[in-house]
Amino acid sequence: MAAAAAAAGGRLLAATAGYSGRVGWGGARRNAPVSLVPSRSATVTRSGAILPKPVKTSFGLLRVFSVVIPFLYVGTQISKNFAALLEEHDIFVPEDDDDDD
Repeated sequence: MAAAAAAAGGRLLAATAGYSGRVGWGGARRNAPVSLVPSRSATVTRSGAILPKPVKTSFGLLRVFSVVIPFLYVGTQISKNFAALLEEHDIFVPEDDDDDD
C-alpha cells in the first residue's frame, strides 16, 4: 500500500514538474527574463516584408523643459516656504558668520 502511494506521488511530482517548469521540489525555474526597456523585436512580417519605421516623438526637448521648469519652480517655492516656517518657529536658524579675519 505504501509503495503504491509513493509511486502515485512520484507520478504527481513528475507531472507537476513538467507543467510548472520546475525540477523537483523547488528546483530552478525556466522562465524567460523580463525586459524592462521597451524594444521592437519584429522587423519583418510573416511574408518577409519589412515593417514601416516606428512613429517618432517630435519636440522631445520642448516637452522635457515644459515639465522640468514648472516643477523646479514649484519645488523651490515649497523649499523656501518651509525654510521660512522653520526659522519662524526657531527650529532652524542659520548662524551669522562674521568674517573679521
